[in-house]
Amino acid sequence: MNSFVAVVLAAGQGTRMKSALPKVLHPLAGRPLLEYPLRAAFDAGAERAVVVTQGQPEIEAHLARALGADRIRTVVQDPPRGTGDAARIGLSGIPSPRVLVLYGDTPLVRAEDLKALVAALDAPGSPDLVCMTCRVAEPFGYGRILRDAAGRLLEIREQRDLESDAQRAITEVNAGMYAARTEALARVLGELRPNNAQGEYYLTDAVHLLGPDRVASVEGHADALVGVNDRAQLHDAEERLFARIRERHGRAGVTIRGDARIDDTVVIEPDALIEAGVRLRGATRIGAGARIDVGSVLDDADVGEGVVVKPYTVITASTVRARAQVGPFAHLRPDSLLEEEAHVGNFVETKKTRLGRGAKANHLSYLGDGDVGAGANVGAGTIFCNYDGFRKHRTVIGEGAFIGSDSQLVAPVTVGKGAYVGTGTTVTRDVPDDALAIGRARQENKLGYAPRLKARLSAKTKPST
Repeated sequence: MNSFVAVVLAAGQGTRMKSALPKVLHPLAGRPLLEYPLRAAFDAGAERAVVVTQGQPEIEAHLARALGADRIRTVVQDPPRGTGDAARIGLSGIPSPRVLVLYGDTPLVRAEDLKALVAALDAPGSPDLVCMTCRVAEPFGYGRILRDAAGRLLEIREQRDLESDAQRAITEVNAGMYAARTEALARVLGELRPNNAQGEYYLTDAVHLLGPDRVASVEGHADALVGVNDRAQLHDAEERLFARIRERHGRAGVTIRGDARIDDTVVIEPDALIEAGVRLRGATRIGAGARIDVGSVLDDADVGEGVVVKPYTVITASTVRARAQVGPFAHLRPDSLLEEEAHVGNFVETKKTRLGRGAKANHLSYLGDGDVGAGANVGAGTIFCNYDGFRKHRTVIGEGAFIGSDSQLVAPVTVGKGAYVGTGTTVTRDVPDDALAIGRARQENKLGYAPRLKARLSAKTKPST
């Protein structure tokens, strides 16, 4: 296939989104709306892309970060005067002899359809313009494809400009994507006139101006018609994307159950199992054979081979290495690291803390700004007291150490290798290797005192007369 440049029209007002954020930057399935048609164009073979905007600097900045400033140029349509005017501005200065024109709010367009569209420029007759069409049961709202008796494409007529019931009944509609010879398209775009109900320059009028001998069409997948103009349509498009993503991973050897929501940016290796109700976001990576159980939410998480993430666990910007276990109801906050075969159990929260290989914190603990050595055991109810009201301090627990339940470790503090901290201890000083630390009040038993205490307390509860 000969090289081509993609022109993506993204200068719509987007007023129906009712948002300060430009419409094409609204996220769905982990990427802004505009990224999807651009990525489809690049996957189809586009060398570079030109994006027509209203001049919003945030769009240009995002595209440079996400796709590379060397591949994308933005140009401004001001004032907005229709799709034909936007395409004319986008074509200005394009060195490629071929151009692909598509819209920035169509996230479900497929690369294979765009490849077929561009390839059709080499079909018999070498047309100057090829448009993508779709057939739908309910064509209302779409531009209709008007053909002559021989089946040649004569015109694309927008819904508001249809003149008869016969035209309204046509089910072949315009998908809004075009491949063209750059010189021919630029010439006819210069001839456009706003002679329509909208008073705008229609890109679709290029079909009529070129004439049936210079125009062809290819039929694309109906997903190409799914555009986004408001947040309800954004939701519908995202649901379709999630279904497509689940199918893609399923065909690649991943078991996905129920309604798991997986961002387009997520990487999952074969033999992983993703249960219903799971949400995988951002740069999350799931290793081979890992199991992510019901209701868990992972954001920018790196999960190793054979890891078990139990139900309703939250992991954010953290790493869980091979064969470790997390949850249920655990919370790994940013910069947590679980080494191989470490265990973090129910209602345990970590933050900027490393658990070494085989270390365990199985119940009801807060471990913030710490380092837990290999094979160490942290008992239920343990708290790393890391914040003094002004600064954060670190807690270090040596290899093989044992921290008894309901202990408080007041940082900065170090518990040595093999040390033992007795249950209920508040540790305020370093504990040497192999030492026993006990810091609890002495217990006193008052024999026979319980009945008298109960009687006194009961009397206090009786109402006064």
